[in-house]
Parts: sequence; C-alpha cells; structure tokens
Amino acid sequence: MKLNTTAIFIFLSAFAGKSFSQEVKFPAFSAEAHRGGRGLMPENTILAMLNAMKIEGITTLEMDTHISKDGKVVVTHDDYLSPAFMLTPEGKDIPATDAKKYPIFGMNYADIKQFDLGTKYYDLFPQQKKEKTYLPLLSDLIDAVQHDIKTNKRKQFFYNIETKCSESGDGITNPKPDVFVKLLMDVIIKKKIADFVVIQSFDKRTIQIIHEKYPKMKTSFLVANKKTYEENIADLGFKPFILSPVWQMVNEELIKKAHADGVKIIPWTANTLADIQKLKTLNVDGIISDYPDILVQAK
Repeated sequence: MKLNTTAIFIFLSAFAGKSFSQEVKFPAFSAEAHRGGRGLMPENTILAMLNAMKIEGITTLEMDTHISKDGKVVVTHDDYLSPAFMLTPEGKDIPATDAKKYPIFGMNYADIKQFDLGTKYYDLFPQQKKEKTYLPLLSDLIDAVQHDIKTNKRKQFFYNIETKCSESGDGITNPKPDVFVKLLMDVIIKKKIADFVVIQSFDKRTIQIIHEKYPKMKTSFLVANKKTYEENIADLGFKPFILSPVWQMVNEELIKKAHADGVKIIPWTANTLADIQKLKTLNVDGIISDYPDILVQAK
C-alpha cells in the first residue's frame, strides 16, 4: 500500500498543533480562592496558592498586587504592612500606632521580604494555618505555581490579579496607573501566562488602560455600590470580560442584563455555604471566597 506522505505530514502537523496548544478555555464556573484562600492559609502567599491548588474544583487563584519603591510587583493587599497579621523582621508586633509606618510603595522589596507573614494569630481567620512566610514577588509566585502545575501534572489554573491603586493614592501608595500597568504586564508577558490571566480593579483607570493597550487581556471591574448594571458599565466605558460585584449586589436582574451583554458575573467574597449556594442558584459565572474548601462543596 502506497503511503501518501503529504497527507501524513498534514495529519501529524494538525495532531501536534492540538497536542501542544496552550489555549485553555476560561472555566465554565470560576471557583476562586480569595488571596489564595486566606481562611485556610496566610493571605497572598505562595503557600496559600499551592494549598488552594490541591483543592479539587478550584480553578482560579485570586490575588492582589502593589508596586514597591524599587518598581517590583509585590503580591499583597494592604497599602501598608498590616499590624493585624504581620510581624517585624525581629518577630515583634507592629504597634497600631505604626499602622502607616511601612508603605509598600515606600519600601524596597528586599526590606519588605524580611517581615514575617504567617505566624501571628489572626482573629478574623482563626482556622488559618500558622507558618512563617513572606510577601512574594508576583514573578516568584507565578514560577512556583507553574512549577507545581508541571511537576504534579495539574490542569492550568487561572490567575485573577487585582491592581491595588486609586486616584487619591497616586504618588503616595501607588504609582500612576500607566506605570502600574506597564510593570504588571511586563511580568505577565515575561512569564508567558497572559492567556490565563484576568486583571481586576476597583480603579477603573488601570483596566481602561489594559483594554486600550492590551485588548486581548481579560478584564474585571470590581464594584461595591448602588449603581445599576448599566450605570457601572457606562462608568467604565466598555464591556469588561467580568463585572465583579460584592456578593450582596447580585440578583436575577443584574445577571440577566450582564449575560445579555456577554459579560460574566463573578461576585466577591462569599464565605458561607448558604450564601455560596444562593449565588450558584442565581447562575453566577463564578465566586470568589476566602474558604475554597467550602466553595467547592456547594452544589
């Protein structure tokens, strides 16, 4: 039987293309570990992200980013090192009077990394495992996550990355939004994870810049207000991939209008089984929760 080498080449090329494609569809339901699942582990840490990845059903790692004095993208939520759950490099409490002594934007990353995150008891999350760790660079966190995916042959996780900035904080607790976006996108592009990233913010300026300069990136507009769906979209100026409201804002009308526009609704931060189940009944497209273990229990 004579082989058609051209046909074989075409077949093998097509097969190879499918086998090695990096394309991953956004989850039908995005089950998101808020700050890595801070109900279980120290928030916004590599330890938290790796722990969340072990929970069957979690699809997305949610995190916050700030910019340090030396232009590094640091994974952390607060503008200042928090007395509530951080200790000094010497292992001492940060006095409440020093709540604004250590601004992320005013410190070099090498100094930020010395502070202890994870051993101080945090009364808001009494189940949180106590383990000494630190605020990581986004680049290092991505490396750890992608290494874990490869080593343990896990599915590709998505990253939901928030820009922590505001107009009132420009030059004080954060750089100008165009600088923030450039530094963040440089990391994402260098690490080749853009297809798996959503960039979210309460600061519409950052996602407006993303929409304009990086139109293929997925964006999410975080909101906590009494505006209608139409008013929030008009305020933003375009239809984002996701509208992410505080969970109490979610109702059938909001979801119906968003879905008619092709916009997903992923609320934050629902932490009880009853609230999570209620939201799923309303047909949300995902949920952000401090308790990823409870989130995946809801049907």
